[in-house]
Amino acid sequence: MDLKEIREKINTIDEELVKLFIKRMELSKEVAEYKAEHKLPILNKAREREIISRVCEASPEELEIYTKMLFTTLFEVSRSYQNTLIHNTSSLKASIIRGLEEAPKLFPLKGLVACQGIEGAYSQLACDKLFSIANIMYFKSFEGVFNAVEKGLCPFGILPIENSSYGSVKEVYDLMRHYNFHIVRSIKVNIKHCLMGKSGTKLSDIKEIYSHEQAIGQCSKFLKDRPDIKITVCENTAMAAKLVASSDRNDIAAISSHNCAALYGLSIISKEIQNSDNNYTRFICIAKDLMIYPGADRISLMLSVPHEAGALYSVISKFSSLGLNLTKLESRPIPGSDFEFMFYFDFEASVLRDEVVQLLNELSLESELFVFLGSYSEV
Repeated sequence: MDLKEIREKINTIDEELVKLFIKRMELSKEVAEYKAEHKLPILNKAREREIISRVCEASPEELEIYTKMLFTTLFEVSRSYQNTLIHNTSSLKASIIRGLEEAPKLFPLKGLVACQGIEGAYSQLACDKLFSIANIMYFKSFEGVFNAVEKGLCPFGILPIENSSYGSVKEVYDLMRHYNFHIVRSIKVNIKHCLMGKSGTKLSDIKEIYSHEQAIGQCSKFLKDRPDIKITVCENTAMAAKLVASSDRNDIAAISSHNCAALYGLSIISKEIQNSDNNYTRFICIAKDLMIYPGADRISLMLSVPHEAGALYSVISKFSSLGLNLTKLESRPIPGSDFEFMFYFDFEASVLRDEVVQLLNELSLESELFVFLGSYSEV
């Protein structure tokens, strides 16, 4: 047979497969109705293992693994369909609808905002870009920001989440699962680091440099070329600048923003010492209540998956089947659990799409730990 004839035969088989698939899904619907009536769980691992064993025995040895892949996918599709039929309403869906209805038509221009650090911190710069008029309350730690928002002390909080050249701010990710909050907006800020010291201080004079660990990582090439200089980590780049300004030493410097040099009366020794000119930090704006402002096209969530083969793939395949673009996948270990992780997902989608809300609902039902972090836009 030539290629055309082979493809014609495949087309005929595909048509039969579709008919059989429809019949199988109709039977899955009947199974869902029975499970709903008798309050049975959708997942039946023993039943799935039995089918896999049976169909693999009926397959040639070289096709066994592909047969398993095919039927594993069938099980996923069937469970998803049954979830849709049984759990067509949920508290998550109700929360999303409420978040859409109660959010103002425009993102607020002013507000009381919690930021980590002091005046001149990059979080403050991000805050000023998001809010035209911001009354900022500063906290020593990221945890202080989460606390302020959760307890209602501040309606909004600003937190750095990741940097384009140095990666995720792991401390923020680790704190996320301990607090009740929602992301209402995010912003990318171009970060340019400067080395600054007291007036008259030259680069050759410096014996110690202060800064935040993220800034130190983002300027690693500059620092690597100066191995004799001691590096000291501070809570914040602005705090580093203030520390240098208040010290009586003339052999120390800080890595901080250009704004901090003017703010704390320091002289810039070296400009733009970050590894890359394309150095951006992404900040999130959080609030206690779920508010979904018009134009929201990004969704964040966190969930756990079973510690077994294919568990993460099973989740990712759901996004792929809907054509959703995952822009972030971060894993963090769950304390007290051996080799179990919490996964953080960012993806491009709107909760105005019914199939997206259904996916979120399905994930919430299948995951032992699931948190919808918010639907928002990035500026």
